[in-house]
Amino acid sequence: MMFKVEGHKLRSCFFAFGLACTAAAGLLPAAPAAAQAPQTAPQARGLPDFADLVEQVGPAVVGIRTVEKVTRGGGGGEMDEEMQEFFRRFFGQPLPGNPRPGPRQNRPQPQEEERPRGVGSGFILSADGYVMTNAHVIEDASEILVTLTDKREFKAKLIGADKRSDVAVVKIEATGLPVVKVGDISKLRVGEWVMAIGSPFGLENTVTAGIVSAKQRDTGDLVPLIQTDVAINPGNSGGPLINLRGEVVGINSQIYSRSGGYMGISFSIPIDEAIRVSDQLRATGRVSRGLIGVTIGSVSKDVAESIGLGKARGALVSSVVPGSAADKAGVREGDIITKYGDKVIETPSDLSRSVASTKPGVKSTLTVFRNGSARELSITVAEGDPDTKPAGKRQQDREEQPQGKSSAAGKALGLSVSDLTDAQKKELKMRGGVRIESASEAAARAGLREGDIILAVGNVEVASVRDFEAAIAKADKSKPLSVLFRRGEWAQYALIRPAR
Repeated sequence: MMFKVEGHKLRSCFFAFGLACTAAAGLLPAAPAAAQAPQTAPQARGLPDFADLVEQVGPAVVGIRTVEKVTRGGGGGEMDEEMQEFFRRFFGQPLPGNPRPGPRQNRPQPQEEERPRGVGSGFILSADGYVMTNAHVIEDASEILVTLTDKREFKAKLIGADKRSDVAVVKIEATGLPVVKVGDISKLRVGEWVMAIGSPFGLENTVTAGIVSAKQRDTGDLVPLIQTDVAINPGNSGGPLINLRGEVVGINSQIYSRSGGYMGISFSIPIDEAIRVSDQLRATGRVSRGLIGVTIGSVSKDVAESIGLGKARGALVSSVVPGSAADKAGVREGDIITKYGDKVIETPSDLSRSVASTKPGVKSTLTVFRNGSARELSITVAEGDPDTKPAGKRQQDREEQPQGKSSAAGKALGLSVSDLTDAQKKELKMRGGVRIESASEAAARAGLREGDIILAVGNVEVASVRDFEAAIAKADKSKPLSVLFRRGEWAQYALIRPAR
């Protein structure tokens, strides 16, 4: 599991085959004595002692090994049989070095065998054997083995896994097990000491410590992550992040790295979100999330100023899935969602997380910025597969000839456009818009190109070439002109800047 971040790699901390061992030790040199020490000097704080925490929490941390089934060839496939037949027909003997094959039922058949896949970590949620770990730790495993600190090993049953949050729950048949204490994530502070226990590189019950570097770190995941400088390496995945009160505040999940190993930055899933997911997994084996059926993007500062939004905020609707909750609510391509219920939407991630955390069937409201003004829409959140993508649309129907090509107004911007045919409108499920036949000069520099569909110009909806030219004529020629256009499935903004 790998994520790209600013040219580097954000890797999940899961170890598959290989063992490495590192050791480091260092002493902090004592500060030189001052020539004239003050009468009352502040006492230096010592580093926390984690020994008691390890004894307290350690027994509830487990190691996880996974096994996968692979198919091994049974010796002699279809090509072998053809070659054997060729040699028998033309040389009267089997292929050299191969015995004459017997009946098909006596030939070796492909066999399924199991082999180790990798190792990770986890921690015990309940005394009757529920264990939490990362979804990527147990992904594609045919067998899951859980090892306790007392060396007992159990085959675990997968209760459920949620890839979006990277949380999984497995169950072992045991009772009276030590359990972790779940902490309050709202009380976690940046700069606070935290500790991790896990199996980096397969080294069981390894303890590392550091501080919380940041909270609510947005890496594109379903929830903002906890960033720390705790040493986390492959094999730590699924292990607990523990505060000085001995409470679990996160699940160690990812590292930010150029090399694949720890480089000073690691990330953990907040425990409150993990518990919400695990509760659903234990109850139903799956996670139910809200879905409204839009594809969204960010709003740039230049676009926000050009369309009158003010500052760069909200989530730009690039496409609306036909028949979805958003479609039924009246959401359109090019709308900028600035509020969901009582939640102000600053970034696209804010909207994704807010909707996902809403129970399907709940009614809410969307505040959208459209054509220079805000309006409120009522929406009933639906349930859907989070991996479902909007259905793809075929290329536009080009059989009918475009009509009503633009004249001087559009050409001054480097644009030549045409009305959409009825067949194109039906194919694209659009009421209007104009198709770009050619783009040059200022329009080309703005990123527009042939085949794009212009939906609005300067906060004015465009249904035809006549609307397009009227909107251009009214625009302030001294300022960049905002153009909402659609390319393929997605809608986005471009700024055509006047020539100087």
